Amino acid sequence: MVNILWVDDEVELLKPHVLFLKGKGYEVDTCNNGYDAIDMVRANSYDLIILDEMMPGMTGLETLPLIKDIRPTTPVIMVTKSEEENIMDKAIGSKIADYIIKPVNPNQVLLSIKKNVHQQQLVTEQITADYRAEFGRITSMCQMASSFAAWSTLYRKITNWDIELSESNDTGIKEILTYQKAEANQEFCKFVRRNYYDWINKRAEESEIPVMSHTLMRKRILPEVDSHEKTTLLLIDNFRYDQWRAISSLLRGYYDVDTDDFYCAILPTATQYARNAIFAGLMPLAIDKMMPDKWLNDNEEGGKNQYEEEFLRRQLNSMGKNYRWTFDKLVRPEAGRKLIENINRIYDADFSVIVYNFLDILSHARTETDIIRELTEDEASFRSLTRSWFEHSDLFVLLKLLSERGHTVIITSDHGTIRVDNPVKVLGDRETSSNLRYKTGRNLQYNAREVYEVTRPEDIQLPRVNLSSSYIFAYNSDFLVYNNDANRFIRYYRNTFQHGGISMEEMIVPYIVLNPKKR
Repeated sequence: MVNILWVDDEVELLKPHVLFLKGKGYEVDTCNNGYDAIDMVRANSYDLIILDEMMPGMTGLETLPLIKDIRPTTPVIMVTKSEEENIMDKAIGSKIADYIIKPVNPNQVLLSIKKNVHQQQLVTEQITADYRAEFGRITSMCQMASSFAAWSTLYRKITNWDIELSESNDTGIKEILTYQKAEANQEFCKFVRRNYYDWINKRAEESEIPVMSHTLMRKRILPEVDSHEKTTLLLIDNFRYDQWRAISSLLRGYYDVDTDDFYCAILPTATQYARNAIFAGLMPLAIDKMMPDKWLNDNEEGGKNQYEEEFLRRQLNSMGKNYRWTFDKLVRPEAGRKLIENINRIYDADFSVIVYNFLDILSHARTETDIIRELTEDEASFRSLTRSWFEHSDLFVLLKLLSERGHTVIITSDHGTIRVDNPVKVLGDRETSSNLRYKTGRNLQYNAREVYEVTRPEDIQLPRVNLSSSYIFAYNSDFLVYNNDANRFIRYYRNTFQHGGISMEEMIVPYIVLNPKKR
């Protein structure tokens, strides 16, 4: 039952309106002055208050702040005979939910009540109905998708519905979407398994091979740099399309979206492989062969991404690009502040590259820290935390400054991440890599039907750890566990965000180009 308080010095004349609302199922209390209204609000919890602006004694505008002191979250609809701008400004400044001009129309009141009391319910019902109507089309798209572009379109659609339904109270429809996303991911994994070898080895038609990590710089990024006076590449580790959607509205006042697209991350979808491939413009096997002193395998000690700036320099030189360029990798919070303090070096560059590691750190913190795990229990809360971080970050400040200076900004990532929930058991020796979404090493034992196996790493342009090493990749939301102490391992890592394997979330990476708004 929705309880409404209607405050008006001519309340007796409003009986037909009150009866109309009661006939619609609302409980309506009335009073004819602001003093009684304050007492009633203090004694009762109302879902909505309708308040007349012109009353003798204490006016509606005088009553409103006193009501807000007692019930700050209760929506108030102001009713007024006057359309004077200063009165409306005062009312809106006092945070009214809506206003109605006399003479009052019953349907107008009902519409305002629905907008302020039932909006979430009505929106949820409409979104649920829209998704049910779309369900069959998404299923059909999943069955028909035969190119990376088609899968990108499907992933965008599923992600958009995930965001739309995240505020819904309908748990049943959320479960249906979760099932449909898992089903789509299963089909996407089959698609990758069928085509990945041909993509990497250029055995497919050129038009069928997506832009991938090792071709991203050459095919997408550098043509943008050539087309604009100043360009900044912002590579955010572990950045997914839904997280872009979470922060995009914050940038609306500073940039226009020129490109909202995707590219395909290579396997493994891990920083060591994918990010090095972006900056080198080479697959990992080629990096290992051409620069063996700058490639470390999984089982070797040391940082695996130490030479990104050198890789980029080599790629730019090989393409004859004589840009003035800068390279910054921000790992610690203070690094962002220092970059802003030295912003002129970014302003002066034709091409500036900024690698931002915060989301990768956040993903690992979620695994290791109970409070972060609670704050990011699902994709919706992870998106919310991403937005909150970004809104108060030095990165947001940096992007505002770049917009003022007319920089085109490219936002992308080296790979995404997926929340894992299904353990798949694997046996391996001490040299086997530790990643939960892929393994490389010798003597790996597993169920070949549960993973994507590559027994000859050179077939997909990956280096061997040793002569007999192979790779396996987890599908969908699986994660790879050892038999030793498996139950403890499963409890610790289930429902954490991981990367390295095959899924839409990890491989279909957002590629966004932003043009600064003209001042």
